[in-house]
Amino acid sequence: MSQVLVASNRGPVSFSLSKDGELAMRRGGGGLVSGLAAVTGAPEGSGPSRPAEAAGTSVSSGGNPDVLWVCASLSEADRTAARRSPDGRIDQAGYDTGGSAVRMLDIPSATFDRAYNAVANSTLWFVHHLLYDTPRSPHFDARARRDWQSYEAYNAAFADALARDASQGAKAAIQDYHLSLAPRMLRDRRPDLKIVHFSHTPWAPPEYYRLLPDDIGTQILLGILGADHAGFLTERWASAFLDCCELVPGARVDRTARTVTCAGHTTHVGVHGLGVDETALRKRAAQQDVVERARALREQVGDRQLIVRIDRTELSKNIARGLAAYRELLVNHPEWRGRVVHLAFAYPSRYDLPEYREYTASVQQMAKQITDEFGTAEWDPLILQVNDDYPRSLAAYGLADVLLVNPIRDGMNLVAKEGPVLSEQGCALVLSREAGAASELSGDALMVNPFDVSQTAETLHQALLMPRAQRAERCARLTAAATALPPQQWFADQLAALD
Repeated sequence: MSQVLVASNRGPVSFSLSKDGELAMRRGGGGLVSGLAAVTGAPEGSGPSRPAEAAGTSVSSGGNPDVLWVCASLSEADRTAARRSPDGRIDQAGYDTGGSAVRMLDIPSATFDRAYNAVANSTLWFVHHLLYDTPRSPHFDARARRDWQSYEAYNAAFADALARDASQGAKAAIQDYHLSLAPRMLRDRRPDLKIVHFSHTPWAPPEYYRLLPDDIGTQILLGILGADHAGFLTERWASAFLDCCELVPGARVDRTARTVTCAGHTTHVGVHGLGVDETALRKRAAQQDVVERARALREQVGDRQLIVRIDRTELSKNIARGLAAYRELLVNHPEWRGRVVHLAFAYPSRYDLPEYREYTASVQQMAKQITDEFGTAEWDPLILQVNDDYPRSLAAYGLADVLLVNPIRDGMNLVAKEGPVLSEQGCALVLSREAGAASELSGDALMVNPFDVSQTAETLHQALLMPRAQRAERCARLTAAATALPPQQWFADQLAALD
């Protein structure tokens, strides 16, 4: 098997630093890490859309020489670990990286911050999720250009590392919007390599994509077109990318073959849906900490029906409108008062950005208003918890009567797939039509317009009224769809597309 290199912003491990200077390693979290870890042999992540869990530290035999994972140092502890490791090779410094070699790049913190927060998360994420308040933002000025230079430097650091570490003819799998420029940079350095770039986000339609400065928008497209294969989660996002490629002077788009030819190089565009590893998910959900949390939740809510949502406090997840819909349900259908509880579990996200801190505060304020308006001594209508607790989320999946997933826009959304898999009696899924998962789950989910609060409220009402047998039948079909493309197949298909 040829060597495989994986490049992503977040790696399979992260570090914390104690007061006495000792480093402790943790497994990485998030959907990307979980999916890639399943096929690279890295430590099993804590799963999609959730924080890391402690993994401990042990001596490794050195890792699999056929797989090398290149990632960024996300914290000062990560940078310390990278500096203490031979040329950033974490697997060669006595840490158990689970079978794959890991190179952690010590990118200067100021460069990383501008590339990650100012460009990747405050610009590219906002463009692809259509999040801008356009009368006020974006605002591309001299500071934005300085930030863009950091994004270029950040991508170049990855390209340099991959070019240096790759054997002749190796395959490089470059992941997500953080590394949009890296495929072209790597091709320039190592034309012998086979390169795939995969986008885990949606892709903006051309009229929105053109909010970006013309030169920056073109550079991003040319960057991805440096790959031999560009992968997307759904046909919708792949089509939007092809639409945008028509903006590039000289690019030739063949929609039948799904190729883009630019400057003599042809990039194939493919769709690779990402599903759930059912065996691993059920095994984790059977562990004692999940069982204990399920028991505690059931004692807390009694025999009431449960509406569950599990998200990061991320602007695109639409938590505020979901809470507003729940409030409208209680207003318009008072028969549910005292008979239903909304469990809203949110993981803190991107607190470095003021927009996210403000959004989280507004969600907490709205939750308090609902509790103050409807709560009684015997009934707490809403339980909002903004903290990291993965076992609690797995427990909530099992107990849910209704799972609410209403993002404004989402590349896939694995919560919509995990919930039905772990549901004990069969849950009804209320799903936004703007989630990538809608393309696979719409037949058995109850679909909503994420901006229509009243429609969402009425759909929650319908879901609560759905007979148990019907919920169970729908949930079984949702589970089959959710597990049809497990992470192993998702990644293997990307590599196979390079042959």
